[in-house]
Amino acid sequence: SLTICLFLYFFCLCFLPLPLQEAQQSSADFRFYIENHTRNPDDLSRKQVRIYQLYSRTTGKHVQILGKNINANGDDGGKYALLVVETETFGSHIRIKGKESEHYICMNKKGKIVGRPDGRKQECVFVEEFLENNYTALVSAKYKGWYLGFNRKGWPKKGSRTTQRQQEVHFMKRQPKGRVDPLEEFRFTPVTKRTRRARRLKANSKR
Repeated sequence: SLTICLFLYFFCLCFLPLPLQEAQQSSADFRFYIENHTRNPDDLSRKQVRIYQLYSRTTGKHVQILGKNINANGDDGGKYALLVVETETFGSHIRIKGKESEHYICMNKKGKIVGRPDGRKQECVFVEEFLENNYTALVSAKYKGWYLGFNRKGWPKKGSRTTQRQQEVHFMKRQPKGRVDPLEEFRFTPVTKRTRRARRLKANSKR
């Protein structure tokens, strides 16, 4: 019985199809890649960087990072309202940095919103929550249930006093003034009877 087991073991080792071995190795390598990159959230290969503005539903203006101070009174296209948003590939965790001030939006243990030059700590990571009204809410990755929010005057609210249903925590992503979303360039204009008629009139006028 032992002899038969040994024989079968060496037979499989020697004659197992090579593609199957490679597939098993590739699967193991991919699992290692996912685990390794998930364990290291600061790996640059996992990040996607975009620049846009966050429109506040409460103030009707934009979030701006002045340095340590942050408010939601920024004008459309204002230099302090341009935000560099680092999005991790695996998940919706983001870090938000002011393009001009180079400070990150962070939330301390008291729920206070502050700007910091180093955004590697967990206090500077937020999770995007997409709402049914087309707005986005940003909840702290470290302090569960605490949201980024601003009152009617544009000043930050304490995270402990926020909920997802409050308008103060609702934001909308907007392209900076004068810039066009790359996706807009690839949207097709629907052809209707009116557009066909306009094209015919334009063609006749050139003759």
